[in-house]
Parts: sequence; C-alpha cells; structure tokens
Amino acid sequence: MKKIDLHVHSLVSDGSFTPAELAFHAKEQGLSAFALTDHDVIAGTEDAAAAAQDAGVEFINGMELTADFKGHKIHVVCLGFDPEHAAFQTVYKKVRAIKEGRIEDIIEFVRRKGVDISWEKVEKFAYKGLMDRYAIMRYLVSLHMYDRAQPLWDHYLDPAAVELGLNFSITAEEALPLIHKAGGVTSLAHFHKNIGLGNLDNRQQQEQAILELHQLGLDGMERYYPNYSAEDEAFAAQMIQKYDLLPTGGTDFHGTNRPQIELGSGINGNISVPYEFFRGIKERLGK
Repeated sequence: MKKIDLHVHSLVSDGSFTPAELAFHAKEQGLSAFALTDHDVIAGTEDAAAAAQDAGVEFINGMELTADFKGHKIHVVCLGFDPEHAAFQTVYKKVRAIKEGRIEDIIEFVRRKGVDISWEKVEKFAYKGLMDRYAIMRYLVSLHMYDRAQPLWDHYLDPAAVELGLNFSITAEEALPLIHKAGGVTSLAHFHKNIGLGNLDNRQQQEQAILELHQLGLDGMERYYPNYSAEDEAFAAQMIQKYDLLPTGGTDFHGTNRPQIELGSGINGNISVPYEFFRGIKERLGK
C-alpha cells in the first residue's frame, strides 16, 4: 500500500531535520507523498518542494496553524493554500507577528530562570534570519538540557508567553474562512490533546466543537495519529463519516526532538496513512 504523511515538522519550527532532509528521509521511509506543516511558518516550503521533486516524492505545501476557539487552543493543519494570496497573507502576518513578538523579553525571562542565553546566542539559530520563539527553542535544544524538546516549552517558553501576555493566537473564526479563500483545505490536528479538544468534559462536547468548527469552514480532521487510543481513533472515524469530513493523518514527526516518532510510521509502526487521503485532498483542491 502506498502511504503518506501529512503532519511533518522541520527545523524551521520545532523539528530537527532541514526541509530538504525531510524529503529524502520520506523517500527512505517508503513514502509516496508528504506535507511540510511547520508551526505558523512556511519558510521551508520551497526547499522541501525542490528536494521532494529531486527525491521523486509527491509534496503538498502546508502549515500547522495555532488558533484560539472558544477558550481552547487548537492546531489546524492547513494544506494546499496559495501562499501569495491576500487572504493567506492576512493570516500569516498575524501569526508571524505573534511568533516574532517580544523576543528580547522572552530571552530575558529564560535568562532569569538561570539559562545562559542572549540575543546574540539565539541569533545563530535563526532560520534564514527569522528571530522567533523557535529560534530560542533551537538554541535551548543545543544546550542538551533534556532528551526531547517538549520540556523546554513546558518549563521556559510557554510560561514566558503567559507572563508576558503572549499566549494568544488568531481565532479559528477569522482564520478558517481566509485559508479557504486562499484555496486551501483545513484539518483539525490531534483533537484528543489539550492543544485540541482534549480538555473538554466528554465526547458530546468534543462533537459539538467539531460541528461548530466545521460550520466555520473546517474541512476535515486527523483520522490517524500516533498516540490516539483505540477509542480516539474510533471517534475520529465516526466524526469523519457523520459530518462528511476530509480524512487526513500524519505522525507529527519532529525528528530527534520527539525521538519516539518515525516519519510515516509513528510509534513502532503503529500508523499507516493511505495514499487515498492525499488523492482526496488534491481532488478537493482541484489539482
């Protein structure tokens, strides 16, 4: 069976592979297609697309958008949009202003926590000159404080955002229609996590939220994800069928920053996303 991965991160956000390395790694892992879905940034798209062509792997551009929805923070995988479209640029300018905002103050917060950090040290980790929260994260990763990246967010970057009043995002109500206008499709990522709908009380509340997001313009949701429980997977399948949602899926690959996850196969080969999902997305996009 031809398989794909539609949820993949590079070092442009919080992964460890360059965009080009991802394309060749996708080939090594036997993937027929993949999407680069860095958090709130598209700076790696051109490099990934060119390398994918060289590797003989199909590619679709993407971005994992952070959005606020009724007091919850969600991640939305956006695929196939026109990055030059005015509607996408409206979204992108807002999310980049958030990610690049008050970097000096975040660095100072981390320094006060006892970390040897400065603007000059972080600047060396800015991808193509982008000084954002991910540049800080990459510098912190280089200090080998933990064996993965998540504790850096838990102990330093997320608390800094809370203290500085930076823990806000573009709203789903604003973003979803604009991604549509830019020709893209949207899919709810890892609904079961707290960055998702995981902190809702029950499945009924999760279903209501999915329905409301769908009414706002959400096209689909992740049918497969590495740490879904059997119940999570069954619920995702039910929602996709009930509301005629576009099924997507991916590993949320971060390379060595999330070492238990492998591109295309998840945790010890526990997922396999079928090529039919990629074909369905292209049909929806009219490509």
